[in-house]
Amino acid sequence: MRQQLLEMLMNHQGEFLSGQQISDQLNCSRTAIWKHIAELRKQGYQVEAAPKKGYRILSSPDAVTADEISIRLKTEKFGRQIVSKESVSSTQEIAHKLSHEKCEEGTLVVADEQTGARGRMGRPWQSPKGSGIWMSLILRPEIPLQRAPQLTLLTAVAVVKAIHKVTGLNAEIKWPNDILINGKKVVGILTELQAEADRINSVIIGIGMNVNLSSDELPDEIRGIATSLQIETGQAIRRADLIAAVMKEMELLYKQYLQEGFHLIKLLWESYALSLGKRIKVRTISGEFEGFAKGITDEGVLLLEDDENQIHQIYSADIEIPRS
Repeated sequence: MRQQLLEMLMNHQGEFLSGQQISDQLNCSRTAIWKHIAELRKQGYQVEAAPKKGYRILSSPDAVTADEISIRLKTEKFGRQIVSKESVSSTQEIAHKLSHEKCEEGTLVVADEQTGARGRMGRPWQSPKGSGIWMSLILRPEIPLQRAPQLTLLTAVAVVKAIHKVTGLNAEIKWPNDILINGKKVVGILTELQAEADRINSVIIGIGMNVNLSSDELPDEIRGIATSLQIETGQAIRRADLIAAVMKEMELLYKQYLQEGFHLIKLLWESYALSLGKRIKVRTISGEFEGFAKGITDEGVLLLEDDENQIHQIYSADIEIPRS
């Protein structure tokens, strides 16, 4: 009911809604309305109450609560079940637990702060309070195990499209899981499986996005290689808007992917790829390679052509694009 009340107030921003209007639409008492208004105020919403006029919302916080996200969603499934926390060790940990408990596909875990998040190779991921998007989405695709890495690339495409729609910025993808703006990292994606020998039980996709960090708030060790959407646009971005946009783009691509396969995702990914056609250095567990990035296979594997014109298939690696 509180979410419905918030949606009513947001849809009539700047206007008063009488207690009677709200009561009739929500089928509740005036006392219940007042209690929900008090809860919204505790969450940081400024709601004005005027005798004989009713209520109107004056401002809302940049929050990543279930209420703030839900009223913006334009999806059928993704994000319709939200677990929202102020502070967690890792949204991935919570998502893994929920997945084991057989939660619905499309369940979203989002936190205002992470204290123990990790990226690829177990590297620490800074997730400060109130400044970024730290979330995990649970998928249950009926696809062969070897196709799971394609979902990382699908997610990258969806995030790039969502960033452009919300901010106007043109981001690029660095294989396999980084999104950059002007050559600096702004998003990391971590895909983890719960699987048996022959089938996928769930795919948990973690997305960490630097949204409203200032230059001074970026840790010294990454300041030269990382950025945020606020730094790039010069203005604060409402995080719930961006989460809703990512969910919409992901759901659209995911439906198409399940129906038609990876081909369209592959073409979109290559159109956003930062390294395509460029000389890159690749570090894998079996050694280093250098050559030109030629594209990706239908399975999402990176193709590298070395100086002897030999094509290497790169399944997992860190890549570096040498400065010219």
